Amino acid sequence: MSVPTAERAVSHQPKSKSVPSGLIDPAMLWRSVPDALRKLDPRTLWRNPVMFIVELGAVWSTVLAIVEPTWFGWLIVGWLWLTVVFANLAEAVAEGRGKAQAESLRKTKADTMARRLTESGAEESVPAPQLKLGDIVVVEAGQVIPGDGDVVEGIASVDESAITGESAPVIRESGGDRSAVTGGTTVLSDRIVVKITQKPGESFIDRMIALVEGANRQKTPNEIALNILLAALTIIFVFAVATLQPLAIYSKANNPGVPDSLSLTANGVSGIVMVALLVCLIPTTIGALLSAIGIAGMDRLVQRNVLAMSGRAVEAAGDVNTLLLDKTGTITLGNRQASAFVPLSGISAAQLADAAQLSSLADETPEGRSIVVFAKQHHGLRARTPGELAHAHWIEFSATTRMSGVDLDGHKLRKGAASAVAEWVRSEGGSVPDELGSIVDGISGAGGTPLVVGQVAGDGGTAEVLGVIHLKDVVKQGMRDRFDEMRKMGIRTVMITGDNPLTAKAIADEAGVDDFLAEATPEDKLALIKKEQAGGRLVAMTGDGTNDAPALAQADVGVAMNTGTSAAKEAGNMVDLDSDPTKLIEIVEIGKQLLITRGALTTFSIANDIAKYFAIIPAMFVALFPGLDLLNIMRLHSPQSAILSAVIFNAIVIVALIPLALKGVRYTPSSASKLLSRNLYLYGLGGIVAPFIGIKLIDLVVQLLPGMS
Repeated sequence: MSVPTAERAVSHQPKSKSVPSGLIDPAMLWRSVPDALRKLDPRTLWRNPVMFIVELGAVWSTVLAIVEPTWFGWLIVGWLWLTVVFANLAEAVAEGRGKAQAESLRKTKADTMARRLTESGAEESVPAPQLKLGDIVVVEAGQVIPGDGDVVEGIASVDESAITGESAPVIRESGGDRSAVTGGTTVLSDRIVVKITQKPGESFIDRMIALVEGANRQKTPNEIALNILLAALTIIFVFAVATLQPLAIYSKANNPGVPDSLSLTANGVSGIVMVALLVCLIPTTIGALLSAIGIAGMDRLVQRNVLAMSGRAVEAAGDVNTLLLDKTGTITLGNRQASAFVPLSGISAAQLADAAQLSSLADETPEGRSIVVFAKQHHGLRARTPGELAHAHWIEFSATTRMSGVDLDGHKLRKGAASAVAEWVRSEGGSVPDELGSIVDGISGAGGTPLVVGQVAGDGGTAEVLGVIHLKDVVKQGMRDRFDEMRKMGIRTVMITGDNPLTAKAIADEAGVDDFLAEATPEDKLALIKKEQAGGRLVAMTGDGTNDAPALAQADVGVAMNTGTSAAKEAGNMVDLDSDPTKLIEIVEIGKQLLITRGALTTFSIANDIAKYFAIIPAMFVALFPGLDLLNIMRLHSPQSAILSAVIFNAIVIVALIPLALKGVRYTPSSASKLLSRNLYLYGLGGIVAPFIGIKLIDLVVQLLPGMS
């Protein structure tokens, strides 16, 4: 799967104009407030069980505060509602980060007219949204492609910057794997005929708009499981807190001398206190941020120009065990390059270099250009052009002859496959030395590609073999380091190539992959994926052709190139708008960052709740049970200030963690045990310490308010 140079050179950096990850634009925060308030609707909030319980508690507390109003009661009610709003704000901000991009995408779709061909061949003008599956449209230079489809006639240069953000145009032509076009892109030159492959409302842009706005985001299996766990913990705490009221009444009965203000058993205040305590003890922090973490994970993919068809795919990327990577364009640069000239005995290196350069001047392939450059840089030959040799007769490469070359002043030069050049030398009356076979076999065994150079020196001269050009696939810089990182994460990398096993092994050893599949066919790829999955492993792979579609559909994470066929894009669960096969490694890292962020904030939240439990309960019941004073290490001012301080801290910490939820916890490749230890030390210990410090500081301020005696 080779990638054209212009497309392969696309930057890996995000092209989205959204706010950088982790930063909250105050203007965006303000714009998200109405959305956060709209999410207070119970029909929306019930999908988040933890925050739904908080909202029910806030409603009940509001009623109690109306029945028996107090400063303390109304302060608690206000912060309970702020807790729900802050939780909704986290999700609203995460969704709002994609709205600017969605708006620009809508503009590319709006008001586009299509030139649809009728059955008689005549053209009719129709709005783009009215196009149906199978319609044929004509698009010429300067016009916007009205819908997703395949080029069935013609070739054109297309500007895809409206979708990918990349200004470099790409070539789209009928037939092959570069025929797919996307609605909203612009034809820069020539004329193409496109067959629409989308249904109304299901275009690539429609799906991308729904993605960046979060409209079609479905909860992933891990997210659902965590929601169930949080709901279970919430129910447990509901029963635990419910037992405190009868306990307080019983204790008050046995301690009649304790004032109500200290025992917190007055009817109205007691109900509000129970709700406040419940909200502080249930996992509200992770419950508030869980949805935002998932949306932000998909947003990070969008910033890298990757369209995920579902959150499940992003999550699966974080759990991937096996990476199937195409050699060409992913591990190697995609073009073989000259690395050495190996002359035969009796032939000088300068003579071979001169012949190799001359025979390659008219060869416009990357391999041919690399030979010319290598001869200039390593043998001091000046750059020559075919124009300087106007009287020369150039022999273009053909699949039949498997050779190219030049006839110049009776001097014949040929360059090509070893067997083809050897046969040509013999046909010209020359002989092929045994030495050639050993050189060719040595280069092939090392993973290179040998091109043999032969000549006939002048009219009536003897045909002879001059030597061999060593072409090799150049492994991309830094690939070995990246594969080492994958190995640290427990991910097995497999290189897929159509090369012979010897060549494949040489490239695999140089790149540092764990395994390789040589002479791979579509059936071989599919069989390998099924074999890996049968062993309980999750598999990720990239592809762009129709023949890749079965494997992309079978893989747990199938990343289709945007330049590929419609079949490939439909089969995969992600589409890379940059068509950069190496993006798969970044996708895996983003998926792992998503899982690590969720785990880190869950650890922090649960540790937070435990700390708040030990901070609040002693302050609440120290009047009834003086022995609890030993546990009141923060020395909070009063039971009322303890409760209010905890509720305020509980709300503020949600806002404080929104940037971390959006940016994600910094990911460094390491083993699962090291990641667990890091989470426990940093977020577990931090979750225990933070409430003690935060609640104490808030208490110093709260105790100055009326009703906090």
